[in-house]
Amino acid sequence: MAKSLTYTDAGVNIDKANDLVGIIKNIAKQTPRTGVMGEIGGFGGLFSLNLTNLERPVLVSSTDGVGTKLKIASMMNKHDTVGIDLVAMCINDIAVQGAKPLFFLDYLSMGKLETELATDVIKGIANGCGQAPCALIGGETAEMPGFYKNNEYDLAGFAVGIVDNSKIVDGSEIHVGNKLIGIASSGLHSNGYSLARKICFDVLKLKIDTHIPELGKTIGEELLTPTKIYSQTIHRIIRELPVLGLAHITGGGIEDNILRVIPKACKVVLQNKSWDVPPVFNFLQQAGNVSDKEMARTFNNGIGLIAVVSEKFAQEILERLNAVNEKGFVIGEVVERKNSDEQIKWV
Repeated sequence: MAKSLTYTDAGVNIDKANDLVGIIKNIAKQTPRTGVMGEIGGFGGLFSLNLTNLERPVLVSSTDGVGTKLKIASMMNKHDTVGIDLVAMCINDIAVQGAKPLFFLDYLSMGKLETELATDVIKGIANGCGQAPCALIGGETAEMPGFYKNNEYDLAGFAVGIVDNSKIVDGSEIHVGNKLIGIASSGLHSNGYSLARKICFDVLKLKIDTHIPELGKTIGEELLTPTKIYSQTIHRIIRELPVLGLAHITGGGIEDNILRVIPKACKVVLQNKSWDVPPVFNFLQQAGNVSDKEMARTFNNGIGLIAVVSEKFAQEILERLNAVNEKGFVIGEVVERKNSDEQIKWV
């Protein structure tokens, strides 16, 4: 008589998944926020909105992933920081529109459920939620045998925030004479990793634990540096000083992302060498013989966020950034655009 097959025989362990849910419940309790109803484990996450002091509340949402930075985590067998990257990529995208983060959900998929690995990933997500701050109210852990290799996984996230309609930061009031303030990144953040990995491991033949003197650490440690979460910094500034536009510098680099908030009638002049470029970018450019143009459209090159502000408030905003341990630089200005002009220029 043929053996009676089970889901476990096919590679999916429901009991293991249920045990992980219990672990995640305890981790999620470390990300409390007013409005959270119930706990992880239901069919959907519940969140009660407090609309006090909001005349026309608007929900702002974003979804994103971490990309091939996950390869670095697997190479190092260190999985407790990519969750920070995941939260950062989503939260920064809603924060630049003036939204305060409310809650976050994640999606983690792997070939075989590795409880310790999954727990480390979720701990990183909770860490990021604490930095935001927002609540981790739900998610999905999918076991997909045959779809991923051992210790491979994918990660995606979803964030929701809220802002009053009158306080949305959308760039509509940007005009000639405004200044661009760049806020320092913590490194590569979560973009450009396919090129970075090619340079480091295919061209240079580095090992993940190779120490790089000019970086002062191993290449793995450098590449796994978590993405900076800017939401609290943004709200400390915009609640007291006017900010006309904000751009999160992700895929496409400074050029593509700043143009997402600049009116078509305006042009941006960016100043080369107006900020401190972290050593990792020079290292990658030289090792890969990467052109300046390719660097500018692939990496953040040391600027993780750009604020467009009135010249009148530029210095005060720089001082506020310094007071919260952020490095800020005036990196350009908004000028009039002629009909035939490119919308961005480097000088």
